[in-house]
Order: sequence, then structure tokens, then C-alpha cells
Amino acid sequence: MKKIFYSFFLICFAITISVDAQSRTRKTQKGHTNENKFKQLEDLLATPNEVHTASGAPGKKYTQQKVDYKMDIFLDDEKQRITGSEQIVYHNNSEDELPYLWVQLDQNMRAADSKTPDITSVKVPKNISKRNFNRFFPEKPFDGGFKITEVTNADGSKLPYIINRTMMRVNLPKPLAAGGTFKFNIKWWYNINNHRTQGGRSGYEHFPKDNNNNYVIAQFYPRLCVYDNVEGWQNDQFWGRSEFALEFGDFDVNITVPSDHILGATGVLQNESEVLTKKQQERLAKARRTYNKPVLIVTQKEATKAEKNKSKQTKTWKFSAKNVRDYAFATSRKFIWDAMAVDINGKNVMGYSLYSKEANPLYGDHSTRAVAQTLKTYSRYTFDYPYHKAISVDGQMGMEYPQICFNPGRPNPDGTYSDRTKYLMIKVTVHEVGHNFFPMIVNSDERKWTWMDEGLNSFMEMQAELDYDPNFPIVRGLPKNIIKYMDGNQATIAPIMSKGDNVYSFGNNAYGKPATALYILRNTIMGPELFDYAFQTYSKRWKFKHPTPADFFRTMEDASAMDLDWFWRGWFYTTDVTDIGIKAVKKFYTQPGKGDTVDFIQDKTEGLGFGTAKNPKSKYHYEITYNKPGGLVMPIIVEFTYSDGTKERKKYPAQIWRLNDNEVTKVFSSDKEIKNIEIDPDLETADVDTENNSWPRKQNNKFQKFKNKVKG
Repeated sequence: MKKIFYSFFLICFAITISVDAQSRTRKTQKGHTNENKFKQLEDLLATPNEVHTASGAPGKKYTQQKVDYKMDIFLDDEKQRITGSEQIVYHNNSEDELPYLWVQLDQNMRAADSKTPDITSVKVPKNISKRNFNRFFPEKPFDGGFKITEVTNADGSKLPYIINRTMMRVNLPKPLAAGGTFKFNIKWWYNINNHRTQGGRSGYEHFPKDNNNNYVIAQFYPRLCVYDNVEGWQNDQFWGRSEFALEFGDFDVNITVPSDHILGATGVLQNESEVLTKKQQERLAKARRTYNKPVLIVTQKEATKAEKNKSKQTKTWKFSAKNVRDYAFATSRKFIWDAMAVDINGKNVMGYSLYSKEANPLYGDHSTRAVAQTLKTYSRYTFDYPYHKAISVDGQMGMEYPQICFNPGRPNPDGTYSDRTKYLMIKVTVHEVGHNFFPMIVNSDERKWTWMDEGLNSFMEMQAELDYDPNFPIVRGLPKNIIKYMDGNQATIAPIMSKGDNVYSFGNNAYGKPATALYILRNTIMGPELFDYAFQTYSKRWKFKHPTPADFFRTMEDASAMDLDWFWRGWFYTTDVTDIGIKAVKKFYTQPGKGDTVDFIQDKTEGLGFGTAKNPKSKYHYEITYNKPGGLVMPIIVEFTYSDGTKERKKYPAQIWRLNDNEVTKVFSSDKEIKNIEIDPDLETADVDTENNSWPRKQNNKFQKFKNKVKG
């Protein structure tokens, strides 16, 4: 009876596997359409012009707006409130006349009447942590959002405006002519959110034990939207996920905080002698000459002492930032501060870290070192880092701004930390510092094309992580790590070329898959030499400018002499998967034919490596049919193992599929008999089904595991 029961289950399991395989085949076969996979991409890309050229470079008529800000900011540590005033100078460098300006009010996503919570489907959970319960079911709505108190002309007269959720239209007294400038003022205040209990990209974190707050502040001021010739005003609403599109400009910012706070911000500190003690200035001077390890500017002992005595006095930190697209700062009396110099091709750049004692010694061990490595690696692959510093802040989130970012990672209360905690902290730090390059300098539209900053940055992140530690556990970007997502439910997968607000799996869509695509493009399709030159060309062409996806695609082809339209179309515009297999193998030997001919005789011996050629001088000839159940066209990477144990590889370019998208047949000749054939032995192509990658076929692993389990 047990044997019958066991046999019945084996049969059922075999049927299940067969049905599952057929289901997968049906799903991936959807990628096979009548459309030629090598069709050129012109039907999907904008027509080139004198602004965005056919080569992918900015054209002779390329222009972009400039916005300058002078701000006075006051942070109220008692009420957790920011009050600000700004003078804005808008430079209309376009050829268009502008009757109004659009201003972003990102904090309005947190307003009591915000529509952001209303667009997400939710159900009553079975249970929830007290922290999340208080976050999602507060006793009363948080009174967030900008409170605009004044919008005026330079002369103080009122300017008419209208607020549409997270956007504000300022109506100009008369249209702003091409080449003209317009000055106006905005005053506002808002309540700062607790980002640990209420969520958010910035805010404050409260420490009950010492009754102090760490502030990581961004999106804190009304910011001008981008205006360009691609779509006019980029004034899509901010729903909380897809990030920002911003213009470059110059900032002069005065930030007033409690006098015992240590503050870091975008820009060059203008009044160092006023806000730093003599000892702190001396330590900072030493750090500017130290390249091998961080120097403590504020020690943990000093920061712990400051926690206990809350000053009622204030001081103002003054900064000036040139040619940046945004502004952010962090401030707390709890901050430890360390710094070291980084040599970027002979230019001195400072790496800073600001962190509370709760983040030490993890931050002290790794944060500033990770900053330094990121600047070195990214500069090598793109362009020299142009700013004077980069700051990593213990912010318990991952968020990036020019010259400053907020990162997670804290050790256990006793100061110990696991490798998992360490690598996560380093990974996020590298990623967020890397955003200084994409999109803080190569200034793509994050609101519309999330992958252009997150995907490119995630790809570059891998290089920096491996430079930091050759054994770094890479999470995103390796082909094997994206297979589960790509082979998942197609109903919940969107093409990379989708707006971030509208995709199910944001991380895989905007970070993982594009990073993997670039990894495969560099290492499997183009080769590092061609790829690196083209990628650097794109980075330099669009430094301090606004690129589009077409500019990236076209530059990569223009600088490499490779037609990659098939790659962009498959990886970025579809949800097809890679699945290439070996359908059949026939072995032949030769013998002299009649007259001046050679006959090929098929050896019908089962398997490989068992037949014997009748002519000892004859080569072995193998007719191999490769099929492609998956929709993506990719190179065929084949490894042949000979009967003597030696191996040989052959790579067929993706163009092998140009005339038949289902299967192709090739002949491979060798002096030695082949024992085994394997496709993609190093898992380079994100192949979703490796069970059809070998010949002779390997035993079905799922079936064997189940069989062993039942026997046990």
C-alpha cells in the first residue's frame, strides 16, 4: 500500500511539474509576437532636434532655466516647526514667454486634506505593531503641509497665486519674456513630521532617553518646477513615491538653530569661526590634510555632554552653494562629527559624517570611509566630483540631496553589529552618496523616469561596493537576483519605462531590473571597454543638464558603434524574460564521399561522448538546435565540456535570432568528443529556467528533491 501511495504521489508530482512547465512556457511565449525584435527604436523615441540631437548629445539650441534662492530659515526645537522666507530669482533662458511660474509644495503631501492616503487600497490587518497603529490610525490628523503666509513681488506688492495640492501657480504681472528674469518672495511655515513614527523622506527623530531630536530636513522650501522644451512645465503632482525634477541655481541660506547644535548642509560654510569652537576649527583643519582615516571634529564625549544641557540661545549657520539643484540640512546637539580628505585627481574633497552615539561605532568605523570610496569610484567611471564635500548623516532612512544624504544603520545597544547590519549601512550610504552624480548632477526627471537615476545609480553602486570590499554581498544588479521578479506574475510587472507611481514592485522595476540590464550590457554584450567609454560619454555630456531616456539610449550607441535598439526595446519597453534552451543535439562524423565530396554520417548513439568516428582523422561535428521559450533576445553563451575534462566556450551574438525568434541551429566542430553542453554557465543573462540549459538534460531537481523527501 505504501508503494502504491508513493507511486501515486510521484505521478501527481510529475504531472504538476509538467503542467507548471507548460504554464511557464505559455506565459513566456507571449513574448513571441509578429513584431521583429530587431526593429529600430525610432517609433518609440522622440524625434531628434537641435535641442536633443540624434547622437544623444545636447544640441546647439539646448537651454535650461536657472533659479537662485536666498533663504532665512528658523528651526524651532520646542515646537518642531520650520519658519522660512525666500527671495527667488527666476532666469527664463528658454525662447518662450511665460505667463506664470509653477512652484512645488512637497510638504502638502502631509497636509490634513492630502489625497495621497486616498489613492492606496488598504484592508484592516489581522494585527499591527503599536508604532504602525499610531502612524496609520492617529487620534487626529497631523497638521502638516506648507502654510503660505505671503507671496509678493520684489517691491512687496502681493502676487496672485493658486494652490493645487502639491503645486502652486504664481501668476505674473506680465508675461516673462525670453531671456528675462523675475524676482519674487515667499514666506511660509510648517510643522515638522516625526519621520520615525509618521514616515517621510525627512523630518525629526525623537530620543526619549535624553529628550532630544535629530533633524534631517529636506523639501522644506517652495521650489520651482522644471520648464523645458520636452513637455513645458514638469508639474506632475507629488504623491510621495516618484521624486523630483528641479532646476540648477545658486543658494545663499542662513539657518538659525539652537546654539548647541552641530549642523551640516548643502554648500560652503561661510561663517566657520562664528559657529565652531577654536578646537573644532583646528580639528577640521587637520582633517583637510588627512586622507587615510576620519578625524573627529566633535567627539562622542562632547556630543553626550551637549545632550544634557539644552541651550535657549540660537546661532545662525550661513552657507553658499553654487550650481546645485536642491538644498537640505541636518542638525542636532547629539551629533558626533568626523571628517577626512578625499583626493579626486589632485582636488581636495571632504567626506563628512554626522551621527548620534546610538549609531556609533558603526558610523565611526565605516560611514566616512564609504563616502570617500563612493566619490573615488564614481569619479573614475563618470567625471570628477565637482563639489567640495559630501556628507553622510545618521538619519535612519535612505534619502539623497546635493552634498548631503540621510542613511540608516545602528549597532546593538552594546556597540556590536552583525555583518548584515554593517553591509546594509554601507550599501545605503554608497547608494545615497552616489546620487550626487545621478540625478544631482546628471539631472534627469525623477518624477517621470525613476530608473534614470535609481537604476543607473544602483548599477554604479555595485562597482563602489566591490571597491570597498571585494567580497561585498551584492543585493541588486546581478542577473541571478532579478530572475524571481522577471519570472513572476505578469499581471503585477510593468516595463521599466513606466512612471514610478504606477508600478507594483517599485524596487525591482526602478532599481533592480535596470541595474541588471546595465550589468548585462557591460559584461555580456558590449564588454567593459566599449561600455565604460560610452557610459562616461553620457555622464559628461549631460553633467549639469536635463537628459531624457532617448539621450541615454542614443549616446550609448553613438559612442560604441553598436546597434542596441533590440536591447532597449526588450529590457526597457517589455516585460519579456530570458529563457534559452538546448532543444536537440545531433553528432556527425565525416568520411570520403563519391568523387570530390565529403559525407556527413550521423552518429545515433544515445547521448554525447559515446560514439566512435569511423574515420580516426575525422573531426566531430555537432548540430545543435537552440530554442527560445522566453521573449527576450540575448546572446547564446555555450560551454562545451570535452571527454578529457577540458572546456571551451562560444558566444553567439543576440543577432543570431534576427531571422527566427523561436529556434536556431548551429554546427560546432571539434577535434575532441563533447561530453556535455551548457548554456549560460555563469548565469550572465537572467535566464528564468535553467533546466533546459544542459545537454544531456540534467535530472529534474524539483522532482528529485520531492522524491528524496517522500522516501525519507
